[in-house]
Amino acid sequence: MNLYSNKQKWKVALLIFALLTVGVTLFVSNDIVSKVGERERERAKQWADAIKKKIELVRLTNRTFTQLRDKEREKMSLWIDATKEVSKSSPLNQALDQEIPLKIINGNKDIPVILLDHNQNVSGSINLDFDTSYFRKHHPDYSVDELFKAFDDSLLLLAKDWEQLNSSFTIEVYDDMFMTYYYSDSREIVKLENERDSLINAFNDDLINNAGLVPVLLIDTETKKIIGTNIEEVKNDVSHLEVHISKLSKQNEPIVIDLKGGVTNTLYFDASPELKKLQYFPYIQFIVVGLFALIGYLIFSTFRKAEQNKVWAGMAKETAHQLGTPLSSLMAWIQLLEAQGVDPMIIVEMQKDVDRLDKVSNRFSKIGSGAQLSLGDVSHTVKNVLDYLRPRISDKVDVRVSAEDEVLVLHNASLLEWVVENICKNAVDAMEGVGSLHVHVHKTNDWAYIDIQDTGKGIPSKQLKTIFEPGFSTKTRGWGLGLSLVKRIVKEYHKGTVYVLESKINVGTTFRISLPLNVVA
Repeated sequence: MNLYSNKQKWKVALLIFALLTVGVTLFVSNDIVSKVGERERERAKQWADAIKKKIELVRLTNRTFTQLRDKEREKMSLWIDATKEVSKSSPLNQALDQEIPLKIINGNKDIPVILLDHNQNVSGSINLDFDTSYFRKHHPDYSVDELFKAFDDSLLLLAKDWEQLNSSFTIEVYDDMFMTYYYSDSREIVKLENERDSLINAFNDDLINNAGLVPVLLIDTETKKIIGTNIEEVKNDVSHLEVHISKLSKQNEPIVIDLKGGVTNTLYFDASPELKKLQYFPYIQFIVVGLFALIGYLIFSTFRKAEQNKVWAGMAKETAHQLGTPLSSLMAWIQLLEAQGVDPMIIVEMQKDVDRLDKVSNRFSKIGSGAQLSLGDVSHTVKNVLDYLRPRISDKVDVRVSAEDEVLVLHNASLLEWVVENICKNAVDAMEGVGSLHVHVHKTNDWAYIDIQDTGKGIPSKQLKTIFEPGFSTKTRGWGLGLSLVKRIVKEYHKGTVYVLESKINVGTTFRISLPLNVVA
């Protein structure tokens, strides 16, 4: 019967099932991450196309704007020429000469003009967006003179600003009387400029500066100048732009945006923070599930071992109790036989067996309770066990004991005899009653060793870690608790260890019992 072997098979099966579950989970999670990453790359490509279209639209608007400005300048140039012509016309042919120029002058309905005299006083204006009513609204306490003065001061400031955009022109109206004309863009041009600026701002705000997009960096391919980015790290550390570009290039292949005319932009992008977190989620999930499984296993294992300990202790004490009555009876029978003059040799051997049964009963009664350790020669304890076993095992087994003169160890002689006896009986069974059994007791500075060597069939390597587990047995009968109790006695009561020192198939096995020399009673 090998209960532990069956338990191991269930453990392996459950482990395989858990690994398959984790593998499937990781596969599905990684597949989801891969698909999300692919979608983000598609979004980046669509974003690049949107950039290209936006830039093309801005360029088209700029071209249209430039064409309109050129036409407006031509119109203003014609208006200036007409104004000059009117100012030069003689009184005799004034009506004929001024007809066409005046028509041109009066045709200006949208280009704003401010006229200043040679003393830089306002002489007139046309096509302005405001008048004195603007100042009357904001300064209702102003007098008429104050309103006109505020209006004229505003026109003077405005004229100086217009001169920065378009060159003014001066005309001699009368002898030594000059007038200077200042003009600006028409309302349509200003409106178009505002729409263009609004389009560019929308491009920056909605696309480049949108934190909801994947992290992007758009640069001019030739100049390496940043056109736009929503990566704060890049904004705050422009000096290490090449490092950021190299880092982003490793994440995803850059997208080149061809704007034609020899101009190209390059888009670098990274995975979104959500995708990065999602990439680590399967492994975090695996660790968390593994921790819960480990904690659950440790808890249930602790409960199971505690329950086993109670069962073993209860069985042991019940066994000791059941042995008490027949032992008392046997002692009485021995005394009766001795009184009847039976062969003394028979009486002696029977007494040895009764003493042995009493010792076994004493051992069982100590299971589950603290064992009293006393300092003694462990070599003497081992020899006592083998002296008892010699006449009770096959005479074809050569039993030898080699020990140092004195190996003093704190131990419980009764329990330690049980350990040695159990291992030796297993060794005899492994040799099938024929072979050699050698027990060697020796010590070092800190440890005492009991090596039990047999010439049996050996233990397969796959069973070396399981032989001390409850339920393990190679026999057709038995509960498989012998070596488990051996380990418990050595480890828990004597703070030592017991293990297979060496084992070879069809050669033999050596068990080693290690007992510390410095254990305090």
